[in-house]
Amino acid sequence: MFYKRKIYSELFNHLYKKQITVLTGMRRTGKTTLIKHLFSEIKSKNKIYLDLERVDNRHLFTEENYDNIIHALSGRGLNLKEKMYIAIDEIQYLPKIASVMKYLYDNYDIKFLATGSSSFYLKNLFSESLSGRKKIYELFPLDFGEYLTFKEISFGNNDYLNKKFNIYEYERLHKHYFDYIEYGGFPEVTLEESVNGKKDLINDILSSYINIDIKTIADFETDRDIYSILRLLGTRTGNRIDYSKLSKLCGISRYRLLNYIDFFEKTYIIKRLPVNSNNPDTEISKAQKLYIMDNGIANILADLGSGAKFENAIFNQLFHKGKLTYYSLKTGREIDFIIDKKNSFEAKETPSENDLKKLIHLSKKAGINNSRVIGKYPVPGFINYIWGGDIK
Repeated sequence: MFYKRKIYSELFNHLYKKQITVLTGMRRTGKTTLIKHLFSEIKSKNKIYLDLERVDNRHLFTEENYDNIIHALSGRGLNLKEKMYIAIDEIQYLPKIASVMKYLYDNYDIKFLATGSSSFYLKNLFSESLSGRKKIYELFPLDFGEYLTFKEISFGNNDYLNKKFNIYEYERLHKHYFDYIEYGGFPEVTLEESVNGKKDLINDILSSYINIDIKTIADFETDRDIYSILRLLGTRTGNRIDYSKLSKLCGISRYRLLNYIDFFEKTYIIKRLPVNSNNPDTEISKAQKLYIMDNGIANILADLGSGAKFENAIFNQLFHKGKLTYYSLKTGREIDFIIDKKNSFEAKETPSENDLKKLIHLSKKAGINNSRVIGKYPVPGFINYIWGGDIK
């Protein structure tokens, strides 16, 4: 069964443009499934799919004479006199493939579709060699709307900004939403029914990231360093990053720690949330906050409290809605999330009217007029908040 991701329409619209379509993201977010289905929608039969996990396919692109590559592809059934469609899966296995694609792109009528599992690798590899010849799309774990789609559960419009708590919708969906908060949005984890099966899959995804992705593209000294730092970062979920303190706890230099964190962010494990800069004179120094890009991974890395899990889930739900920042004063008062400098949000498991009043007051200092509290549970006598499960 194929479930369409929200990014699918963008990919489909780019399918018949000359530019190379590149789909990247953390491994096992569904890139291969997506690109295979997209490839199946190409009406032309003059197409070929190549998985670079296969040694014979990798060997094909190591030929030094690039014209020989296209002729080898002809031997596999491509007609060189017609437009060709070539899908290349897992391009991170071949560091030199960008130059091959550039040559073939410039000299033959080819539409390339490519996938790879590392933003760090792909963006550096493709930034110059394929300048102007490609468009990179990023695939993340499922948001809650996509989660419901994979569960084949219907849901209405996504105008979450104007919604108020609805007990009927809560009763219908809260078990699924709590599952999403606990186990995140990797497609195969979502489709797995058993708790132990979900946990095993998440552990396997994290292990694959450390043992395959990192070893493929980085030169970090030991796996132990990597896992220890990731676990330490996990305990800081939703908090400001104090690099000096973290470097002391890790026993490594601040410079080296920054390299690790930068790498983790560019390979989709973590995300640093910048501070809103509308009123720089009244803000604290621009400390970034840390979030994990999937709740299942976050809950494996650290024994997070209920509130931290909920806030991290809200981060991942809002991350796709616009440019996300947070706001903080020297007094310590904060706004959890701001989208596009227009809408402010505070995540509270059991929100109250007082929480909303405080948010509105603080938001005015930040020059923001639209403020909403996001809650996890029903609150007797109070419905003027967005239920987290309504952010789809």
